[in-house]
Amino acid sequence: MEKGEINFFCENNFSLTEENVYKNWLDSVIKSEDKHTGNINIIFCDDDYLHEINLKYLSHDTYTDIISFDSSLGNTLQGDIFISTERVEENAENFNTEFIEELKRVLAHGILHFCGYKDKTERENDLMRRKEEEKIKLFHVEQ
Repeated sequence: MEKGEINFFCENNFSLTEENVYKNWLDSVIKSEDKHTGNINIIFCDDDYLHEINLKYLSHDTYTDIISFDSSLGNTLQGDIFISTERVEENAENFNTEFIEELKRVLAHGILHFCGYKDKTERENDLMRRKEEEKIKLFHVEQ
């Protein structure tokens, strides 16, 4: 099987440093769920950009930190993940955590959605939070 690729794009002034570290980490998150990495695009944007996507494709008139469009095939994860860095920054302040830690949580969240995890019910949300924490810990493993 041909390995896919994780790519980062910015539609705002955000810039992710050490992209390869994040690519390796997300790849390890995917492997830890017994899945394969397909082509995954992660697009960083601002609130207005993501709000437009939320309105156009999901008919939700709300701001959010992440929207994922899953086009996975079997165990090969692929799709597009849009992340509002403005929302991540505000969440970090609200949760009294560092921006980069909140960004890792949101990145893991998007990948976990591709793995099939949901977060609509309280039970699903609790599992999603535990999985996010578990996957964030993988970031500290030597890559």
